[in-house]
Amino acid sequence: MELLSTNVCFDGEHRRYRHHSAALDCDMEFAVYLPPAAVGANPRPVPALYWLSGLTCTDQNFMQKAGAQKKAARLGMAIVCPDTSPRGLDLPGEHDSYDFGSGAGFYVNATRQPWAPHYRMYDYVVKELPQLVEGQLPVTEERGISGHSMGGHGALIAALKNPGRYKSVSAFAPIANPSESPWGQKAFSGYLGDDPAAWEEWDATLLIPSARERLPLLVDQGTADEFLDSQLNPDALAEACEKVHHHISLRMHRGYDHSYFFIASFIDDHLDHHAEALGLK
Repeated sequence: MELLSTNVCFDGEHRRYRHHSAALDCDMEFAVYLPPAAVGANPRPVPALYWLSGLTCTDQNFMQKAGAQKKAARLGMAIVCPDTSPRGLDLPGEHDSYDFGSGAGFYVNATRQPWAPHYRMYDYVVKELPQLVEGQLPVTEERGISGHSMGGHGALIAALKNPGRYKSVSAFAPIANPSESPWGQKAFSGYLGDDPAAWEEWDATLLIPSARERLPLLVDQGTADEFLDSQLNPDALAEACEKVHHHISLRMHRGYDHSYFFIASFIDDHLDHHAEALGLK
């Protein structure tokens, strides 16, 4: 694991690392914010929030735009932010569009060629990256997971598919029912094939009925989000939760869009949500 850069931030440290990923068979970069409790005079391991970003993002967008570090420093919470896809592979069609291929891994394990050997972002964010971070940095196995848009989808499925692995889950403007979303349909057909039955295990709305653990869901959505009606469909997720009494707090925020201005406005609420579950409050 190679340290690329470090910045002091609210008496903690923002670091960027590069490592070779066995799951993706390529080099990957990720960011981590370590609060003062983990790097100070008497450092100790701290719980972590894993943040999954959206289409076109890298590990840097959330760390630079969301304004999460000040609150995380006070809470004693690390934040781990992976990239959104493999990089540097130059697969056919990988760079042809913003919503498929590079920057658009969709947090699934691809089964279709040429994507299957590398586009295994689910295994990377759920298994490989936490094992690496928890083994080499002052971070415990107490985890929360959150994300935005494509990353909100990723956070929801990671928690729903792995009972006991996460203490908490939340999402900003998630692609809540990707099987019925143009973004999701494009990604799923490309990575998984054309049979919608193969998509079901990667769709949060479809996973809710049979979920073996019912972590409360905190979902924030802006009413002025340009993708709300065409791509996100939070109502489908809420309806699925209601049918099986899976607790969800779907908060609609008047006038907010899909941008990091929206995330920055409510990130403290999400950090508090995770802190309570992680025993930091």
